[in-house]
Amino acid sequence: MQRKKDRIDALAATAGAAADIPDAGRVSDSGGLSLIGSAWLRLRRDPVFLIGATVTLLFILLAIFAPLLAPHNGHTAYLIKEVSADNPVPGGEKGFPLGADGQTGRDLLSRLILGSRQTLIVGVLATLAGLCGGLVLGTVAGSLGGWADTVVMRVVDVMLSLPSLVLALAVATLFGKPSQWTLIIAIAIVQVPIFARLLRGSMLTQRSSDHVLAARALGVKRSAITFRHMLPNSLGPVLVQATLVLATAIIEAAALSFLGLGNPDDSSPEWGQMLGQAQQYFDIAPRLAFWPAGCIVVVAFGFTLMGESLREALDPRNRR
Repeated sequence: MQRKKDRIDALAATAGAAADIPDAGRVSDSGGLSLIGSAWLRLRRDPVFLIGATVTLLFILLAIFAPLLAPHNGHTAYLIKEVSADNPVPGGEKGFPLGADGQTGRDLLSRLILGSRQTLIVGVLATLAGLCGGLVLGTVAGSLGGWADTVVMRVVDVMLSLPSLVLALAVATLFGKPSQWTLIIAIAIVQVPIFARLLRGSMLTQRSSDHVLAARALGVKRSAITFRHMLPNSLGPVLVQATLVLATAIIEAAALSFLGLGNPDDSSPEWGQMLGQAQQYFDIAPRLAFWPAGCIVVVAFGFTLMGESLREALDPRNRR
């Protein structure tokens, strides 16, 4: 019995020497991480986000510096001398690796590079206009509630019940003369209900939160509660959705341009417009459709990858 007691005392002494009792339970002060900070830690190790961000960044840089990167201008018929009955669409040659864009003899590579700027302008402006319209409707519905919420959301439901491309087509045909601005307006109107519904849902969540209830109990005005507390805390999902909608806007702009509802002036090339012009040469030169279609798919794919990664990273349920 004494031997067992001595053994227990020895073990206790050893444990006491190994650990400093006053320091037990102490947690090192490493600082906290915000939602954005923790999201960035995950995003920079996420290969899906890195691929999407790389494609998006290259597309934006290409669009910004398109006039400098294009080897030739997009409206001069450099290869018109090569056009003949046996060679209606000149192929690649020295200085013109992708050949001509058709019987007009213009450089296809230069028009692809210059077309990236018009595609980006249409996509960004349409998304921004749709975002602004959605912010207005979503803020009214989410902050006021009651009959205002009912009216706004019924209009939104009607717009969402129609396929987006059909709605954009209907809006674009209302204008007498197609142009780049009619394209932007048509796509923006299609995007408004998406942002409005998402913002309204986020604001309804904020309206029942503790800090908003406390502000109301203190007598803070409704406008101050809406614009200082509810709206800023509801914009995160909406901004992430804007990244995804931008990819959709580029595809829809290309579809409307393909149908002849975009800018009729082909001296300012746009990928959807180039795709529409290529259909008359599809039997003899399918490459004229392959290159602009491939550019549209790759860019939309990049925005989609980046947007989906942002959505998952900023979701508080995914924090670890």
